[in-house]
Amino acid sequence: MSSTAVTKHPNDFRSDGFLSSIQLTDLGDDRFTARHQVIPSGRAYGGETVAQAIAATMRSVEPDRRIHSFHGYFLRAADVNAESSYAVQRLRDGRNFSARAVQGEQVGKTTFTGLASFQSQPAHGVAHADPMPAGLPDPESLPTSEDRVAGAQVRDGNYWSRQRNFDMRHVHDPVYTTHATQREPRQVVWVKAFQPLPEDPLVHQLALAYVCDYTLLEPVLRHHDAAWSDPGVVTASLDHAMWWHHPGRADEWIALVQDSPEAGHGLAMTRASLYAQDGTLLATTVQQGLLSLGQSG
Repeated sequence: MSSTAVTKHPNDFRSDGFLSSIQLTDLGDDRFTARHQVIPSGRAYGGETVAQAIAATMRSVEPDRRIHSFHGYFLRAADVNAESSYAVQRLRDGRNFSARAVQGEQVGKTTFTGLASFQSQPAHGVAHADPMPAGLPDPESLPTSEDRVAGAQVRDGNYWSRQRNFDMRHVHDPVYTTHATQREPRQVVWVKAFQPLPEDPLVHQLALAYVCDYTLLEPVLRHHDAAWSDPGVVTASLDHAMWWHHPGRADEWIALVQDSPEAGHGLAMTRASLYAQDGTLLATTVQQGLLSLGQSG
């Protein structure tokens, strides 16, 4: 590996950055502040922003209420070197559900807005779920991100390989620096935290929200014969919706089963189903993002 790619960083193969990012400072009156992890782009990672906004709403409901859905919009890029504030509005507290609005700001400008819904004790009712794809390889048998990026001299090489807080293993060749051999708008990525996380189930719900944004646009890059490091590639998350179905642990392997049903007019829609290794469907997420391939597109 090149000397650039082996530069050490305090968060190498650690999940401390994620844990620190969801530790909000309570200012009172349902207002909170949070700090961002510094990453090469200089823009706050979208999954981190979503997790922080959700963490703020969680602080405003009773302990017996668990988040089941969230819908958010990214309005401006947040600067990783500046603190973000989150203001929560209590829209409704009913017998079984609570609704919250949250707004993220930096230096007086709105960066993010979202709506969260919480449910009290889950009700009994009908139940079904799409099964996890059969025949997925054991994640421990797959190359790590560090293996995949070895030798690549690109700006994000260290970040992709060791500083993302989660161990990420693509079932098929990833599109960090090389193009996919199979140009299909779908992929599977196994993920888990680099280290054990606290027992608090809310931390694991936040971790699922946090990790989703890393690879959601990759099915589009894969289908259109592009890679993250290609000159002219520009991406940005525009909105993000997520539904939590069952509790699960983010420090155990989770399969992100991702696809893109449509892209056009400079926008791309992507989806992911998150499965525990035993096949339990933990969560579902949908996103629309900006994507330009520059001259290669």
